[in-house]
Amino acid sequence: MNTSKLGYFKRIFFLGIIMLNYGVLSACSKKSSSAGSDKPEGQASGKDIYVAVNGNDSNSGTLEAPVSTINKGLELVTPGFTVFVRGGTYKEKVSFAKSGRKDKLITLKPYQGEKAIISGDGLSVSGNEALVTVNNVSFIVIDGFDICDFKTTNAWANVDGIVVKGGSSNITLRKNRVFNIENNAAPELGRSGHGIHIIGNTNVALTKILVEENEVFDCNTGYSENLTINGYVDGFEIRKNKVYNGENIGIVAAGGYAANPNPSYNYVRNGIIADNEVFNIDGKTGPIPAYKDHNGAIGIYIDGARNILVERNLVRDSGRGIGIVSETDNFPTQECIVRNNVVYNCSLGGIYMGGYIGYTGGGTNKCYVVNNTVYHNSKDLGYSNEVEGEIRLTENCNDNVIRNNIIYPRPDRGVFINKQVTGGTNNVVSDNLYYSEGLSIWRWNNVPYTDFNLWKAACGGDAGSLWGADPLFVNKLIYDFHLKSASPAKNTGTVISAEINGTTDKDGKTRIVNNLISKGAYQ
Repeated sequence: MNTSKLGYFKRIFFLGIIMLNYGVLSACSKKSSSAGSDKPEGQASGKDIYVAVNGNDSNSGTLEAPVSTINKGLELVTPGFTVFVRGGTYKEKVSFAKSGRKDKLITLKPYQGEKAIISGDGLSVSGNEALVTVNNVSFIVIDGFDICDFKTTNAWANVDGIVVKGGSSNITLRKNRVFNIENNAAPELGRSGHGIHIIGNTNVALTKILVEENEVFDCNTGYSENLTINGYVDGFEIRKNKVYNGENIGIVAAGGYAANPNPSYNYVRNGIIADNEVFNIDGKTGPIPAYKDHNGAIGIYIDGARNILVERNLVRDSGRGIGIVSETDNFPTQECIVRNNVVYNCSLGGIYMGGYIGYTGGGTNKCYVVNNTVYHNSKDLGYSNEVEGEIRLTENCNDNVIRNNIIYPRPDRGVFINKQVTGGTNNVVSDNLYYSEGLSIWRWNNVPYTDFNLWKAACGGDAGSLWGADPLFVNKLIYDFHLKSASPAKNTGTVISAEINGTTDKDGKTRIVNNLISKGAYQ
């Protein structure tokens, strides 16, 4: 979100639809999340269930006598077994009827070698609905589906491809393709949707959530996001996904948006966002764009969440690259690590920290931005016609560390680090490599510096940094940011600790070798 007006719409919208959703769920929040098979404990007569478009829901669900709907298959399956879906298109809103158990998962997947599509084509959307719903259940796997074509133009509706909510735990979403999830109402009507939506909306935390190797693309999400983790989620991993050609934000871990009525529960915590590829995320796309003038859509966004690790991701050609920002009062983003990522060709800032200027009291505290490669961002001017820069700090940045990064701006922009406002304390900048083929500008407390020594004095040191030394990328023309053997970034960084710098670089190779570390994302 990038303006007060848009932030207002987003918060009012979430307050309406999500509190409605919470009211429905809270009544059943005491229901056991391990209420698995309706067969007596110890009964061993389980079996896999088969679904086929030419089946019949009065059948037994065997391979020879399949049922015709996925929902019927989920009703019949017992913990430890799989619902296999034969190839074809299934136009139904899918919901899990029961839980698996720790040693007996319930798995939903296509039959081997066949393509199964869960389609919302022609299905209505009323209020807050998903094409696939995982609500108050546990030990569930959804693996390998196309989940698509769920659309609405209804005002104030929220449309999701997959939603996980209601205190669910031990949920795996793997190798699904989620696309054409669209809310096409006018922006002023609170347009919202999500490709994948993980929402902790009860007093029971969502835990052990794994979202891996999915593709989320071609979604119109309005003021919301393509892959969202919001509210009371404690322990998750979002890894090896591709999120692209989407409206507004790519991946977000959020807090402060009325997902949960209890403020102490209302933020995401203790998660990993790793090895994802995010590109072509644009707030100006869609039939009715969310943002008309500027593309502020962030590729990977930590917004009011805590203790989140963002590592080894590639973010390119989006509004902004990676944000560890807060839009909401009393929900600062804090104790996060952004490391070993590559960010390039974004419209505005490469890596963004702090609260929105003149908007909220949120900020960024005790975070690390280390060993990233940021290259040729700030293609466009920002909302006040400013160059946001490769790394940008705004309101209420405190006790953060910016270290061991390779920072390489566009020659006509030239802004390495932009601390755009006064205020904030104890922010450490050091051991970076700055290189520009044109302008060289640093900004601290909204004062620009073109002299490296004056910059160092202004920011309080910047010890160990290099300026004007070409990092010698293998081939920047094709965005290969590996380092040549003679690179001045090689083994010239500073080791903080394996816990902060990480144990592997962008390629998964050993990050610290003989107690030496290189600047940038690659060792």
